[in-house]
Amino acid sequence: MPLPIINSIASWILKKRIHQIELFLKYPHEVQEELLFGLLKQAEQTVLGKKYDFSSIKNYKTFSERIPVSSYEELEPYIEQTRQGAQNVFWNTNIKYFAKSSGTTNAKSKFIPVSNEALENNHYKASKDLLALYLNNNEDSQLFVGKSLRLGGSKQLYENNNTFFGDLSAILIDNMPIWAEFSSTPSNKVSLMSDWETKLPAIIKESIQENVTSLAGVPSWMMVLLNHALATTGKNNLLEIWPNAEVYFHGGVSFDPYKEQYKKLFPKETFKYYEIYNASEGFFALQDLNHSNELLLMLDYGIFYEFIPMDTFGKIEQKTIPLSEVELNKNYALIITTNSGLWRYMIGDTVRFTSINPYRIRVTGRTKHHINVFGEELMVENTDVAIAKTCEILNCEVIDYTVAPIFMTEKSKGAHEWIIEFKKQPVDLEKFSQTLDKMLQELNSDYEAKRYNNMTLNPLVINIAREHLFYDWLKANDKLGGQHKVPRLSNERTYLESLLAMK
Repeated sequence: MPLPIINSIASWILKKRIHQIELFLKYPHEVQEELLFGLLKQAEQTVLGKKYDFSSIKNYKTFSERIPVSSYEELEPYIEQTRQGAQNVFWNTNIKYFAKSSGTTNAKSKFIPVSNEALENNHYKASKDLLALYLNNNEDSQLFVGKSLRLGGSKQLYENNNTFFGDLSAILIDNMPIWAEFSSTPSNKVSLMSDWETKLPAIIKESIQENVTSLAGVPSWMMVLLNHALATTGKNNLLEIWPNAEVYFHGGVSFDPYKEQYKKLFPKETFKYYEIYNASEGFFALQDLNHSNELLLMLDYGIFYEFIPMDTFGKIEQKTIPLSEVELNKNYALIITTNSGLWRYMIGDTVRFTSINPYRIRVTGRTKHHINVFGEELMVENTDVAIAKTCEILNCEVIDYTVAPIFMTEKSKGAHEWIIEFKKQPVDLEKFSQTLDKMLQELNSDYEAKRYNNMTLNPLVINIAREHLFYDWLKANDKLGGQHKVPRLSNERTYLESLLAMK
């Protein structure tokens, strides 16, 4: 069958999903409520279902009062039972796969359950939805005439008591339909390679021969790959290698600090960027409009959403609210109940609603990765946007950064200390520091108040990192490639000190 016909048929099938999306846009609360009671019904005969008497829960109030909000550590005993071979513990269908996730540090690994329902009705459904929405917005797209260059995690799956664990991307590849592999590059064999520094040239070798029309992966690692592709081929930009490339699907870290660099790699006005929000625990939101920086919260993926306002987070008065009670432009910790048996699970991310009709969000950071030592409530969203604006003003480019507090002493005030690796350094570092500080104050009124007349916080302290510092730090911590990333903000100095030691 000729490729243009395949492209037309695929577009027609995917666009049929648009009508279902319109349903939850029109009835968001009803869809979420029906989903919650469906999850409770399905799991009522499990160990957890009997413990909390799921069968007698008839409304959200009872659900929220009876089942506690849980961290991974609190759910771990149940997860370990399943990893050792027990089933029907927290979900009624067999859990065969566990996504191994250890976040950004060397902390103890987490094993996130991934059910068949989550694979089909969450992760794969989201991938199809992303394509459906993109094609609906771009009717002249020729996406399926070529292939998608995907850059996921690595490492093969490992067996444990007839269950399997590994990177989420390895689980997705292991269960991927044949047509999906046919439309992607590199091959599954290369995608699953464990060693990043061997994998990188292998991806380039396979992919530069293909007609790549789209790309998908984390911006920081995709940038490394694409720069190597240019160096390998001697080309000036990526369109000289892949002239039909039309869209980059990205997620995992904020795109703001990288956007201008990508525009130089793909110098075409019509080239699109589409953002997604997913994790080992599930796929939550995706960009549904061209040229948008908001993500549509997907309400029919087998996930029930709740939110903790960050102004009460971790306090005695902490409260959890359903979707129907969220407000615009407030930071919330995200709580999920999923079709993999995670019940009121605190995922650790923070989001802000930019729209409530429909529900659209921005990911603002992590509950653990922000700075509030001095009451400044600085979020990753603030620093990413401030870095991007500062670089645009001063014509410089940043590869990576992290920030930590300088604690007050009897003789000195506090401050924020940065270490930044530049691709293109600013001509005047002092001007860069002042501009960055000004941008942060414009974006965050709490930070501005603490910086007023150096009342609480002194000016920023900026360290310039040597070339490849962050790459070497990740390598030293066995975090090269895939979804791994440097923690942007922290209330303590561990990350910063370890980077400064390698500076």
